[in-house]
Amino acid sequence: MTTFPYEEPEPLTGELDLEDRQALRRVAGLSTELSDVTEVEYRALRLERVVLIGVWTDGGEAEAENSLRELALLAETAGSEVLEGMIQRRSKPDPATYVGSGKAIELRDVVISSGADTVICDGELAPSQLRQLEEVVKVKVIDRTALILDIFAQHASSREGKAQVELAQLEYLLPRLRGWGGNLSRQVGGRAAGGVGIGGRGPGETKIELDRRRIRTRTAKLRRQIAEMGKARDTKRSRRRSRQVPAVAIAGYTNAGKSSLLNRFTGAGVLVENALFATLDPTVRRASTPNGRGITLADTVGFVRHLPHQLVEAFRSTLEEVAEADLILHVVDGSDVDPEAQIAAVREVLREVGANEVPELIVINKTDVADAMSVARLRRREPHSVVVSARTGAGLDDLLQAIEENLPRGDREVHAMVPYDRGDLVARVHDLGEVLSQEHTADGTALHARVPERMAGELEPYVTAQV
Repeated sequence: MTTFPYEEPEPLTGELDLEDRQALRRVAGLSTELSDVTEVEYRALRLERVVLIGVWTDGGEAEAENSLRELALLAETAGSEVLEGMIQRRSKPDPATYVGSGKAIELRDVVISSGADTVICDGELAPSQLRQLEEVVKVKVIDRTALILDIFAQHASSREGKAQVELAQLEYLLPRLRGWGGNLSRQVGGRAAGGVGIGGRGPGETKIELDRRRIRTRTAKLRRQIAEMGKARDTKRSRRRSRQVPAVAIAGYTNAGKSSLLNRFTGAGVLVENALFATLDPTVRRASTPNGRGITLADTVGFVRHLPHQLVEAFRSTLEEVAEADLILHVVDGSDVDPEAQIAAVREVLREVGANEVPELIVINKTDVADAMSVARLRRREPHSVVVSARTGAGLDDLLQAIEENLPRGDREVHAMVPYDRGDLVARVHDLGEVLSQEHTADGTALHARVPERMAGELEPYVTAQV
């Protein structure tokens, strides 16, 4: 096999095509430049003009381009104008500048020619990579993690959500603090530090050390606040558990239609927007299955490929709604170009929060605009699935029936004759159990039901051998 000279030695790179390795490949269709000049001038006052860059290390070219297209959607959600998108084929990202020194210079030329003021990298960069790439391209460089954190900061509305996002941002920022010139050497010593002249004047704290200490102090305070807010969530959850109400969590990729599904079932009025991460604050609402059994539906934050670890940790108390559910409705965007990758990304996060053991029902959404062949392929891959459209309402009855079939059953099956003056007991059986049959007789209400153990004890005085 012919070998080629590379700028730096890399093990096992013979499989990479030379043309791929030596070229930045533009990804078509990513530009969001506006045609109307007045609109451009108006938006230029508030939008950053960005160039996207990704390193393609494994998988196919289509997968790499899909990842960069998703990065473009993230950038637009954050309020940026995407000018260019490029990928480079490498065995691994360059440890110094992410794309290699030669390609970094080419990237700088693209930045200059396009008039961009920001470069966004499709991956999480080390602090040294960010710094060295900035020194080459001469504009601000951010990575995928910082972009997602910025979107979360824009969309958080509740006190808990804002605290969780701030905690994640601070944990991301801490190892990346840096300064220029005098900022690094600004020190406090001598009398200002409580010294007493000669022998008491030390170097004191540099500005960056002071910032680190402030961040650690703020982080500790936020952790305490989130823990306190988590107690209220735990109390509500335990109260629902004490009533034996089955919990169903709606999870899935961002913008897959989770909130639309919740609104269809419960009329919750949750914000529905064709944007990434429109929902950050979980919403829990009451609903019923076709046989009248009460359940709770919890809408949760959407996931994304390479969801920052800091966000998973910060939102852990919120994601417990998923981990402690009786059933997960895993909503998938059936119209997406790569729904299988979405499913894999969501399941990775579910494993991370300890929800991988919870029963899962795949809900293929947006089938009114999805390709029929793609949906059929997805159903073959995920046989335990239901096809719906939250927008049109198609398939929702089938989904409710599937939820009922997958929920845990009551512990005991009973036959009881409940007097008419105990209508409250009949109502609770409908609420907490599964009524198999019901008949109104001269002596009372004849019930055949599956109920929790505690409910069976309350029905004990009215139990009959056969109804």
